[in-house]
Amino acid sequence: MFDHLDDILIHYEELMQELNSPNVTEDQNRFRKLMKEQSDLMPVVDTYKAYKKANQDIQDSLAMLEEENDEEMRELAKEELADAKQRVTDLERQLKILLLPKDPNDDKNIILEIRAGAGGEEAALFAAELYRMYVNYAERNRWKVEIISLSESGIGGFKEVVAMITGRGAYSKMKYESGVHRVQRVPETESGGRIHTSTATVAVMPEAEDVDVQIDPKDCRIDVMRASGNGGQCVNTTDSAVRLTHIPTGIVIYSQTEKSQLQNKDKAFRLLRSKLYDMELEKRQNSEAEERRSQIGTGDRSEKIRTYNFPQGRVTDHRIKLTLYRIDSIMDGDIQELLDSLIAADQAAKLSRLNEAV
Repeated sequence: MFDHLDDILIHYEELMQELNSPNVTEDQNRFRKLMKEQSDLMPVVDTYKAYKKANQDIQDSLAMLEEENDEEMRELAKEELADAKQRVTDLERQLKILLLPKDPNDDKNIILEIRAGAGGEEAALFAAELYRMYVNYAERNRWKVEIISLSESGIGGFKEVVAMITGRGAYSKMKYESGVHRVQRVPETESGGRIHTSTATVAVMPEAEDVDVQIDPKDCRIDVMRASGNGGQCVNTTDSAVRLTHIPTGIVIYSQTEKSQLQNKDKAFRLLRSKLYDMELEKRQNSEAEERRSQIGTGDRSEKIRTYNFPQGRVTDHRIKLTLYRIDSIMDGDIQELLDSLIAADQAAKLSRLNEAV
């Protein structure tokens, strides 16, 4: 591992020399590629330099213990030695995590789909609340959210909503949200005060580029129609809504949120491309069934992953057995602690497999 880290350090120094050359910006594509590579390598380089510094501190403390006769100075050296050893242990683990194979989709934008499940109107209301939770989280990260399609229920809920979330690292954080989310609470329409259980299904897909998926226009049927809805800007007086049918797979996409038929068509194709890409990813993951089962957040979408219990004020993620008693802030978009715990659990599982293979 450390030979590889030394090679990374040398390459990083060469990279910095190239970025500091006066004519580096003449080729903008090359410049952007170098900047991204530098940004990707910097966490590894900084951590490795800190690791080397901690190792040097160990040597310095040991040397002081051998040479120093003053008891007070020896105690200080012992404290510094213990601190340096702990830093070496922590930094070595961080380096192993940073060197884990990176998901090639981590930096991609995402397509977010939320569908109401069991529970009728209450499930639709819950789906709308989940959507607002993710929108608020996206705003905290300064990501852009753009609705692709929306089907509303009669009392303000969402039967289904599909949105594009644009921002660096969106998939790396949000990919753990795919699965069945369950809510337990007393609906406002419930006169007897009984707790009802409803569900909504969340799917998070990496946005696919043209190079990821090639779509043959002959495989698609496009129908145009007038948009429908409860009024406002989503409803147009022209045939701007688009229904896109992918004949080989039977996937049907309806896009009506834009006033322009061309824009709705573009959105529909972006969503189709991501759905086809996601299907291919799932096939690949299914062929690696054992690894898929051992990873956090890559289970089947029919798997119940989280429960939101309003009477008890708790949110429980069943994959990592984590319960947080602050449901209001979580529903307001403060989900970073949940995501950080899932990422840590996923990294721990990967490290464990790596250690077993060594």
